[in-house]
Amino acid sequence: MFDANVDKYRVPYDGTFRINAAPTDVSGEHPDNLRKRLKHEVRQIATAQKRLYADNRYAVLLVFQAMDAAGKDSTIRAALSGLDPAWCHVSAFKKPSNTELEHDFLWRTTCALPKRGRIGIFNRSHYEEVLVVRVNPGLLRYQRLPDSEPNEEFWAERLRSIAAHERHLAANGTVILKFFLNVSRKEQTRRFLDRLETPSKQWKFSTGDLDEAEHWSAYMQAYADALNATSKPWAPWYAIPADDKPYMRYRVAKTIATTLASLDTRYPEPDANDKADYPLHRARLQGWLDEF
Repeated sequence: MFDANVDKYRVPYDGTFRINAAPTDVSGEHPDNLRKRLKHEVRQIATAQKRLYADNRYAVLLVFQAMDAAGKDSTIRAALSGLDPAWCHVSAFKKPSNTELEHDFLWRTTCALPKRGRIGIFNRSHYEEVLVVRVNPGLLRYQRLPDSEPNEEFWAERLRSIAAHERHLAANGTVILKFFLNVSRKEQTRRFLDRLETPSKQWKFSTGDLDEAEHWSAYMQAYADALNATSKPWAPWYAIPADDKPYMRYRVAKTIATTLASLDTRYPEPDANDKADYPLHRARLQGWLDEF
């Protein structure tokens, strides 16, 4: 039987997550069925977004992290296709600008946080600082830190800073969901080859992606450390199997829809005095209609 439990791939809060044991391909479900399930969840998300905006008490932050070719862009497009763009914003974090490098490592993502009533989507995020930068510690020299010796305590302190930052956000009304799209190295290699062999996808191919893929083991260790240190009840990580794209998109959408539905959002009730005037307003509007 198909398992729709949204906690199935939630990273434990006790630091026991083992990335080598996390599945990357588990579906077995027919793609057409998954697409139907996805459409249902997309509608649920769209409905919940309206209540979120009207209620105006919560902000929602969706964080997507993955190895190259895991499908971050397409998953964001598919799972969140029903959102009203006026009430959400996608931020993609790549190479930091000179201005961003003049600030602490959390500054640039903090500037992009969603307002109350909105949904913010981070395509990559503050976690790049404990993933890409950890695997390529030479990048730290651009941050001109007073003490940037990248030993284990340095990275542990960055993870503590991230966890504290997210707890602060959650305490002030930001609902945080974080998705690690867990693609296998074999599937990543297939997708790189597909990019090379498909003319419409060749623009996506980058030699730099292959260079980073050479550090697969280092990245897996960095991801494992980050997820174990920062998966918390107020900011959970979900390690979503990513080898089957239709399944991955459905699981992401299902998790978002379920979380939004669990919030106590509601449409504001009109003031009693305002409602008492409704008959007058109806009569006034009806008078206008009668003139047409």
